[in-house]
Amino acid sequence: MQKNDSITAITDSLGSNGEGVIRHEGITFFVPACLPGEKVRFKVLKVKGDIGYGKVEEILTPAENRVRAKCPVFLRCGGCDLQHIEYLQQLEFKASRVRDCLKKIGGLTVDVLPTVPSDLPYGYRNKLQLPIGLDKNGETVVGFYAERSHRIIPISSCAIHPDWAEKVISIVKRYVLECQVRGYDPETGRGALRHIVVREIGGKFIFSLVSAKRNLPNLSYFVELLQECFPEFTLYLNIHNKPTNVIFGEEFHLVHGTGIFQATEQGITYEAGPITFLQVNENVRNKLYQAAISSVACAGDEVVIDAYSGGGLLTAMLAKKAKRVYGIELEAEAVRCADGLKEKNGLTNMTNICGLVEEKLPEVLNKEKGEKLRLILDPPRAGIHRSVLKALLKSGIEELTIISCNPATLGRDLGILTGALVEQDGGLVKNPNYTDDGLTGYYSIVKAEPYDMFPQTKHVETLVCLARKA
Repeated sequence: MQKNDSITAITDSLGSNGEGVIRHEGITFFVPACLPGEKVRFKVLKVKGDIGYGKVEEILTPAENRVRAKCPVFLRCGGCDLQHIEYLQQLEFKASRVRDCLKKIGGLTVDVLPTVPSDLPYGYRNKLQLPIGLDKNGETVVGFYAERSHRIIPISSCAIHPDWAEKVISIVKRYVLECQVRGYDPETGRGALRHIVVREIGGKFIFSLVSAKRNLPNLSYFVELLQECFPEFTLYLNIHNKPTNVIFGEEFHLVHGTGIFQATEQGITYEAGPITFLQVNENVRNKLYQAAISSVACAGDEVVIDAYSGGGLLTAMLAKKAKRVYGIELEAEAVRCADGLKEKNGLTNMTNICGLVEEKLPEVLNKEKGEKLRLILDPPRAGIHRSVLKALLKSGIEELTIISCNPATLGRDLGILTGALVEQDGGLVKNPNYTDDGLTGYYSIVKAEPYDMFPQTKHVETLVCLARKA
């Protein structure tokens, strides 16, 4: 079997990224946009050992749960993976993905609850990040990266963003064309514009133009274009002239507006700037945060630590319920926003700490020794630092809550916290002494519930509640 061969076969199941799994002549192929039970013809792209990758050429017998994708560049753009699957089936897939990761990676058999849906399967994102670059003809393009590449797929709208995204794209294209601004070429380092990043907060907008050059032509005209469509907004120019893949550079220059906006959610007035972390789906965020608060603050005598606390929104909500609350966050701007949030809401029992969780958490645990401690961790995709996991196992904290955006690292972290995984020769191996009843001194999983923060994509947020086994 060779590259470019055409194969007709039946799809067995869905892989962890939502792609179809097809087994043919001893090789397991992963082919995007194929659903279980479908007869498909696909082209072989790569074969290595008994694993292969393919591209679908024709769906010969469609599955009943197949739907027409709303986006004209679906599968060309790297943003969405599941637009061809009806929404209820997407929710089932995400629950099974969490369950499989906990089993395969963490060695844990867990009754994962059904995925909590988003009220908006489309048009839900409050944040837009668009790369700006050059096409093969040297023309400036605005769009999204193709899967596993830095080739930009031009777009005029996006189905998972609200209607305002189409206006933003049109304005950027007009500015680039009329003011002769060139997109950035990462290979040569030439050009100017690298990204446009937009964050909506309570109907107000923060725009950030990311440029490799300090001076962009006619920025006042760009402001005028924005004013035609957006009544209340602020604009930053971010300088990023280094050959890295991160979106923002270190320099932000305020071009228009106040720089930071305020909004109110669940009785908390909060503010955010261009790089403050906020969940991109407000509807699901509210459901998730309500569940997280219920899991840790019940009697009002708890001391709660919110690790990886971002702009402090959840920390402030917890402060309304608990005796004392600590937020630990690495990003300085987010901590400044959290401090402003604390002051505006009169939360004297809220303390925001800037630093690495692995460094600051042991200090807080030592300071609050003897109190009724509860802990929420909302780590990045890389998961919880190993030293933090070890500190938790030594801490004696009775209950933990984890909010994870990556089922794979969640499986690893839960494996360590439950004792299902142990260190051996610098790595992690399954613990032969672990049983589903749990191990004394470790944690047992009380609840695992996925939340569909990112409809139409393979990504899923998961809330896990743990209790120390006596």
